[in-house]
Amino acid sequence: MENAIKTRLQSVQFGEPQTFKNIAIVPLIAPVDGTFQYRTLGEALAAGDLVITEISANGSVPELLVVNRGNKPVLLIDGEELAGAKQNRVLNTSILLKEVSETKIPVSCTEQGRWSYASKAFSESGNVMAYKTRSKKTHSVNCALTASGNYHSDQGEVWDGIAELQAKACAQSPTSAMNDVFKAREEDLRHCDEIFKPVTNQIGLLAIIDGQPVGVDMISLTSAYARIHPKLVRSYALEGLLESKQQAPAPDAIVTQARKFLEEITAADEQQFPSIGHGTDHRFKSKILAGTALVHEKEVIHAALFRLDETEQSERMASYRAPRRHVYE
Repeated sequence: MENAIKTRLQSVQFGEPQTFKNIAIVPLIAPVDGTFQYRTLGEALAAGDLVITEISANGSVPELLVVNRGNKPVLLIDGEELAGAKQNRVLNTSILLKEVSETKIPVSCTEQGRWSYASKAFSESGNVMAYKTRSKKTHSVNCALTASGNYHSDQGEVWDGIAELQAKACAQSPTSAMNDVFKAREEDLRHCDEIFKPVTNQIGLLAIIDGQPVGVDMISLTSAYARIHPKLVRSYALEGLLESKQQAPAPDAIVTQARKFLEEITAADEQQFPSIGHGTDHRFKSKILAGTALVHEKEVIHAALFRLDETEQSERMASYRAPRRHVYE
């Protein structure tokens, strides 16, 4: 494992676990903040320096065009959703957009039933893809990178995951939009916003659901993390609330589980690929997890690592293969 990533994982400290029903969030505290500066998606859009559109009038499902007019890089994180244009999309990987640049970015569709303009440009939906579908997408992108060097996802699998989530939430959506599932559970998610608030010097979180660690997200800057924190909490909380089986474990058990999960991450196999913007894209896989980390100037700008559920683990062990299908307009 790349020293920057291993060092970051080993240096983070655990904050006081926060719990609600079957969900536990362990704040990850940085002893030292990052130094490389950038804007988040929300900041750049609000400043008017970022414009995200279809790549042409006809559009293309797996790609979008991003123009960064600002003199600072902009971080787009894996699973972050963009709303509007011909259909909503999510990022297939974390990208540190170069300053004053024009970039085609790889995305997946999160609104299967629409292919018509709702707006000329994309806006921030306020969501990061629910963690189980995000985990599967991470694995399919890992496979595509290994097989062909591209950042394509298994689009069919993404749609299947959203449909399953929609059914569990009993959420009506005429276009099978992931965003509508989040809207249907807005009251519950607002309650989670109040419980799982960011703490001082927090740069990440480790989520435990039904007594099992399910994922870690880390961002290099505390200021950037604070802005993205609510999206990340909701990514884990949505599915946690829909699959509640038991109460969160005691704090000591939570910390033990969290520490063990970080050890499992550091033992995973790693591959490196050229990033679409600044930095290098690191991909991780093992029998029990899949993950990605964007590293630039020896700093882990963003890392997202997920524990596979038992069904996924058996499927992944059967074969590390290329994605099963791509469905593009």
